[in-house]
Amino acid sequence: MLLLCVWLAAGLPAAETRILLFFGDSLTAGYGLDPDEAYPALIQRKLDASGRAWRVVNAGLSGETTAGGLRRLDWILRQPVDIFVIELGGNDGLRGIDPETSRSNLEAMIRRVREKYPSVKIVLSGMQMPTNMGPAYTSQFAAMYPAVAQRTSVVLIPFLLEGVGGVPELNLPDGIHPTAEGHKIVAETVWRALQPLL
Repeated sequence: MLLLCVWLAAGLPAAETRILLFFGDSLTAGYGLDPDEAYPALIQRKLDASGRAWRVVNAGLSGETTAGGLRRLDWILRQPVDIFVIELGGNDGLRGIDPETSRSNLEAMIRRVREKYPSVKIVLSGMQMPTNMGPAYTSQFAAMYPAVAQRTSVVLIPFLLEGVGGVPELNLPDGIHPTAEGHKIVAETVWRALQPLL
């Protein structure tokens, strides 16, 4: 089920409000948590506290791949967007999809977003694979995000789960999805990348 949660910046006129959209998978959707505990909601609270007129849209969908994201992108782009954050590829890696295929999908998404909204600012969230995927695949996958960011001139978050991935107490029992405390750390990582763009 698509989780499309919208948090409005209280008391701000709609005409002055800009849109920050998170387009991702279960990490963005806040799998296993209340949506208010997921990092996009935490970013909204930071924006509100700083007095910035921004509305966060959480377009996270559990299980989403880069191919799936590319398919539903046009539907998401029916609304205006000022900053577009792409958090996809983790499910590709867990399924062993060729990183070249994922890279092509990510670059196609970036092109399509820019064609629709030429002045948009795009942020790409990098991901890493566990070592059990094999050293060659793990290395190739990790290199994909910097390569995409360089080729497309987007802002890169090198590793979305920095300080969270692989830390048992910050993840749910599945070892993949962050707890509420983990999402707080993710929000800080994302916030550092976003601040220069706001």
